[in-house]
Amino acid sequence: MGKFIRLKKGFDINLAGKATPKTSSIEPETFVIKPTDFYGIYMPKVVVKEGDTVKAGSPLFHDKKNEKIVFTAPVSGEIVEINRGEKRKLLEVKILADKTVEYVPFAKYSVSDIANLSREKAQEQLLTSGAWLNLVQRPFGIVADPAETPKSIFISAFDSAPLAADYNYTLKGQEQAFQIGLDVLKKFTTGPIHLNVHAEREISPVFAQAKGVEVNKFSGKHPSGCVGVQIHHIDPINKGDVVWTINPTGVVQIGKLFLNGVYDTSRLIALAGSEVKDPQYYKTYTGSSIKKMLQDNLKQDHVRVVSGNVLTGTKIPKDGYVGFYDQVVSIIPEGDDYEFLGWINPTASKLSFHRAFGLLSFLVPKKEFVLDSNTHGEPRAFVQTGVFEGVTPMDILPTYLLKAIIAEDFDEMEELGIYEVIEEDLALCEFVDVSKHNVQQILREGIDLIQNS
Repeated sequence: MGKFIRLKKGFDINLAGKATPKTSSIEPETFVIKPTDFYGIYMPKVVVKEGDTVKAGSPLFHDKKNEKIVFTAPVSGEIVEINRGEKRKLLEVKILADKTVEYVPFAKYSVSDIANLSREKAQEQLLTSGAWLNLVQRPFGIVADPAETPKSIFISAFDSAPLAADYNYTLKGQEQAFQIGLDVLKKFTTGPIHLNVHAEREISPVFAQAKGVEVNKFSGKHPSGCVGVQIHHIDPINKGDVVWTINPTGVVQIGKLFLNGVYDTSRLIALAGSEVKDPQYYKTYTGSSIKKMLQDNLKQDHVRVVSGNVLTGTKIPKDGYVGFYDQVVSIIPEGDDYEFLGWINPTASKLSFHRAFGLLSFLVPKKEFVLDSNTHGEPRAFVQTGVFEGVTPMDILPTYLLKAIIAEDFDEMEELGIYEVIEEDLALCEFVDVSKHNVQQILREGIDLIQNS
């Protein structure tokens, strides 16, 4: 029997422009794989050159420190650009896609074959194909180390972030691939696989029919869907512990790899936000260009385009590319204007966690808001308000943790729970912070200090 966890802390950001359950197919001309999408990678070494042709599953580059971790092409086509930054740091590998995707053939397995499959063979296929990158290791939120054996594996079957894609829609009809993916994942841990669902939402048949997992139910506001919060309440991470996480789309991808023998990166991407004329889903592949998604589909040109959700996503240009782990592209107004005394005026059109200055948004909890990227203030010294603790449903003290990171106090960082969190777990702290700090950036700097110490 799984657990039932009722979270009392958190905050939902209900934005206008959620993707409606309909799908359009697009054929982007180019795709990219970016090392910057992955943490824990040391100096990626490129194994292709411009002009080479590749198939889906062909190696593009590998981790120089751990050559087993290979980054492969999501589609077939021609390598048209290998972009580098300062000190020749690899930024992206760009592929001009074929009209029809060709795949590198990998071994196919029947259900009975998978039951007898060894961990070594399963690991080799995951690493060689590139599907291994779906596995993220806690602590630190890095690409999973093949040499580690996690004490458990966690899958969050719902996303509570603003404008998040709906797994009930994106994974419809993927029951078999999801189950095969679970069967493969079981070979990597002696502990349980935790499948976590929301107690108050409809549960997809993909998750309801899953076997060999421990189903836990969560109730509460964001960040209830963040896997770090779920781990904290079910199987907390202490120093020396290792836990792996994977999102449901990654599980399906692993299932297809072993069932069909191909590295199939096809997925549904939600295009959402108040500035989208027709928010919906698009069928494409990992690393897709968003140019055709946005063509004639914006209400205005002065917008912020985010690969991912608005709390943790990455700002990209209008002809940019979807990040490896992202399943939504969020479009909101650009917030580069100044509003004189804007927060003092009583209004219900602005969303705030703080019931201050006459804000009335808390009186209309179901209202959908149009928010821009304006921070409404400049960075200043930490103000001790206790508000971070109000949106963090974990037994940690975010304010003191962040101060310990700034002071580079390693002992304090460990005692205050740095092994349990990554950026998404404290992203709401950044949203509600009256001091306007880059909370997620500070946290990652602390994680890097601990990891490299």
